[in-house]
Amino acid sequence: MSVFKYAIGLFDRASGAKLHHLFSEKNVPLDPMQDYLTVGEYHVDGEQHTPNNQPYNLTVYKDEDEVLHQALSLEKTANLAPEYVREFSPELERYRAFVSRKTGRRFIVEEYLDEFLKRVKGHIRAGKNSVNVSVITDTHYKDRNSTDFYGWNGLTHVNEFSYLDDSGLLDLKVHLGDWIDGSDTGFLGESELIKLRNSFKSDKVPYLMIKGNHDENDKYDERHDLKASFPENEFEKIMWPAMYGQKGVHYISRQHGVCYFDVDNVRFISVNTSDLPYILNAQGQKRYDAKITLAIREDQIEEIIEILQQSSNKNIVFMSHGNPINRKGSNALKYNGRSLHELLVAFNQGEKGQMHSSRGIPPEFRLANDFDFTNVKNARIIAYFCGHRHVEDQFRINGIQYILFNCSALMGPNHVLTTKYNKNWKRQIDHQTEFAGYIVNIDSDRHFIQVFGYGAASKRRIFYI
Repeated sequence: MSVFKYAIGLFDRASGAKLHHLFSEKNVPLDPMQDYLTVGEYHVDGEQHTPNNQPYNLTVYKDEDEVLHQALSLEKTANLAPEYVREFSPELERYRAFVSRKTGRRFIVEEYLDEFLKRVKGHIRAGKNSVNVSVITDTHYKDRNSTDFYGWNGLTHVNEFSYLDDSGLLDLKVHLGDWIDGSDTGFLGESELIKLRNSFKSDKVPYLMIKGNHDENDKYDERHDLKASFPENEFEKIMWPAMYGQKGVHYISRQHGVCYFDVDNVRFISVNTSDLPYILNAQGQKRYDAKITLAIREDQIEEIIEILQQSSNKNIVFMSHGNPINRKGSNALKYNGRSLHELLVAFNQGEKGQMHSSRGIPPEFRLANDFDFTNVKNARIIAYFCGHRHVEDQFRINGIQYILFNCSALMGPNHVLTTKYNKNWKRQIDHQTEFAGYIVNIDSDRHFIQVFGYGAASKRRIFYI
């Protein structure tokens, strides 16, 4: 039987030579097990790049639709169920990456993240006031088996991002919003949020769940010209109870998405840039499309002020989905982005005053907030983290360092929505460019921030505090 297995293996490699050559022309990095295209059982080990280079039994079989599958089972195990499985993709003309049946993660991604963690640890200082936060944004989960754009891979990226929780390195993890693409039916969108929440939340690392402009499912409403597919506060009801219920996460109320979390002398404050009133017209459609109307309202500003007034002896990092201002210092939200930035500048200068709205702003977005930061001592807002733009970028205005993170969502180079930044990455499914994520180290004693990226992200960026 053993001789039979090896004979089939040799035949299988020969029959797959033409396809292997085709892959090589396309510059597709292959694992050696891609060559096993004939139904049968085979011995594979480190030479074929198995998990942890251990010996496995590889079973190749076809399902009822004649689609090829591969399954890996450890040779020395009594468990008949395979540990890793994958199927052949006719669209890609190759097997997809192996996925763990236990965790749902690809073992090649776990190995890649292990190397990423080694790289990060080589550049950071352990100890007090050296704080590490993992960041992911714009996963755009969608109910579609896409190999070159938004799809099921959005959930995969969140699940694999959560592998970093096991490193023992992190003090906090953050999703900066646009969890879903918002283009599926309301029922599917709700189901997608639940899956993402369950994959993201952790009992090992505290976490913050920030709302994005696609998380109201307004993309579906726009395309179908129907009544609002999400009821009021649907995202909030699904995502925020878990976030607010954590020990160490503090808040004024649970209504707006504002909360804060302290690690040593660093304070993280979350902001909701999709803070809109839920107003329906006679046809049951929303007055404000959350996808295009980014805003911050008075009640949220009031909570931010109250938190800042109690922030003595803190280096403060704000986080939201959209950047409140652009690199020219102009308003980057529909309403009150510039006002928020001016409030942060007033805090850093220890000022007292009142916020006012400009003329022509709808009543729902007018501001009339008093603030007094004169009694806050030894505190400073050092940085502002955001996503939304599907690029990496940075700018420093009035001493506040704005840092933009690239989207984790797969953006293939041939899509009209793909940003130039991501086209340059030539992102592909099952490649290291498919996803994007970060670990940010904030070292208050050394006065710098280091941003380490994996996937379609810069390896290391340094910003001085």
